[in-house]
Amino acid sequence: MSTLKNKVQLIGNVGNEPEITNLESGKKVAKFSIATNESYKDSKGEKVTNTQWHNIVAWGKIAEIVEKYVGKGKEVALEGKLTSRSYETKEGEKRYVTEVVVDEILLLGIKGENATE
Repeated sequence: MSTLKNKVQLIGNVGNEPEITNLESGKKVAKFSIATNESYKDSKGEKVTNTQWHNIVAWGKIAEIVEKYVGKGKEVALEGKLTSRSYETKEGEKRYVTEVVVDEILLLGIKGENATE
């Protein structure tokens, strides 16, 4: 059970084109967001869809896969761990960010699918 201490599994649609950064070390990092949807019926019996947005970070080989195959609107399944960090803006305001750092990704849609490339 020790491997279940910080484990996140999500299936969702990519909300933006991944932002790829090439680091001085030669490693790549990919940042993007995915949307997950949950549906339920309200007190009137009407279907309500709740969308949650998740910030995603992928490093190394996984970032290379993201760069090559993942695009806006595509469906992906991923597994990773939840991380939190903070930073200070130029104006001196402290901001907090929660992200999922990916260990595994499964492509459920292909970049350029149905495109005229």
